[in-house]
Amino acid sequence: MSDRMLDSMADIWLLIPLVIAIFIGWLLGRNSAVGVSKPSSNSILNRDYFVGLDYLLNEKTDEAIESFIRALEVNSDTIPAHLALAKLFRRKGDVQRAISIHQDLLARLDLSRSDSLRIQMALSLDYDSIGLLDRAENLLKEIIKQNPPRETHRKALTLLTKLYEKEQEWAQAIETARHLNSDEMLNIRHECAHYYCELSEKLLKEKHYKEAAEYLKQGLLLDPLSVRISFLQAQVAMRQKQWKTAIRVLRKIEQQDPVFLSEAIKDLKQCYIALHDKVEYEFFLRHCIAHTPSATAILALAELIKDDQGVHAAGTFITDELKHRPSIKGFNRLIAMHIEHGSENAKDSLKTLRSLIGTLETNKPRYLCQQCGFSGRTLVWQCPSCKTWGTTKPIQGLEGE
Repeated sequence: MSDRMLDSMADIWLLIPLVIAIFIGWLLGRNSAVGVSKPSSNSILNRDYFVGLDYLLNEKTDEAIESFIRALEVNSDTIPAHLALAKLFRRKGDVQRAISIHQDLLARLDLSRSDSLRIQMALSLDYDSIGLLDRAENLLKEIIKQNPPRETHRKALTLLTKLYEKEQEWAQAIETARHLNSDEMLNIRHECAHYYCELSEKLLKEKHYKEAAEYLKQGLLLDPLSVRISFLQAQVAMRQKQWKTAIRVLRKIEQQDPVFLSEAIKDLKQCYIALHDKVEYEFFLRHCIAHTPSATAILALAELIKDDQGVHAAGTFITDELKHRPSIKGFNRLIAMHIEHGSENAKDSLKTLRSLIGTLETNKPRYLCQQCGFSGRTLVWQCPSCKTWGTTKPIQGLEGE
């Protein structure tokens, strides 16, 4: 992380308590103006407040927050400030302090229903952030049982759904999400489609093809553009030797997200070979190169050309394509062809060059998360870094496809 980014983060952490301080000052001034507190009490409260400001100006954030907490008498007016301070503790990683503030607030007997619900929601986030998932789950279920207002109900259901996702309880996540109305469901339908995929993959391993296919149908209703569902539908069909069905769903990927078409070539090749339809396979590859070019498609077609016309024709084809779409994969394959069929004098140099390019190809990531930039050599449907679904895609260009 750059020094500039670190400085910016530090500025942000200083700014948050400053905003809170302004808010607390407004509350204290308001209470004093309307005669909420006794004069002596006001004096004590204001003294703590100004001590907190002094700490804040001297960049002693923790001490400033402590003073602001002492300055705040808990009542309906100051609860938002207490919640803001607890949120600040949670974001700084001091979750136990946040939990303590929220539990102290909940212990009060004079809380309104709306304040109680807000505090319970905040406490569930505390538990979730430090991995106390059982406590978070139970608290969210309790909030839902209280028949809260619509927005609180939506937030509680959504948080509970995401909690089940963390626990990989896919069926429970789907069942919880179903309690959202159709408009609210739009925000997480993409994630729910992946939950169906997770269930389907498990059934696929257990050879329960009919049940796996049914889950995929349900997922497709939520996300018709899901590339992952198409890949899994193809796997279900291929396991049952339904080659034409597999080809049909794999060809849909071009409309869903053409970047993933290169990932389908291996399965499509297997299907076309099983059908003894080499002509249609070649037609498909040429279509890919014309409309959604990739190194994988170019090399696959080169192999067909090699089988039909020989290695020289295949090498010439790769060379011509590399002029328009250079890639490390293409260069590596071209060098391999020259080593296999070239002159003895050049083989040693070519082997050294191939070793260098092969190492480069092996060490480079193949997939990149479009959300956070996390990269790797394996396609994962949920990014390990930012936890978003379906944002990892094949890398394009010289170092990828």
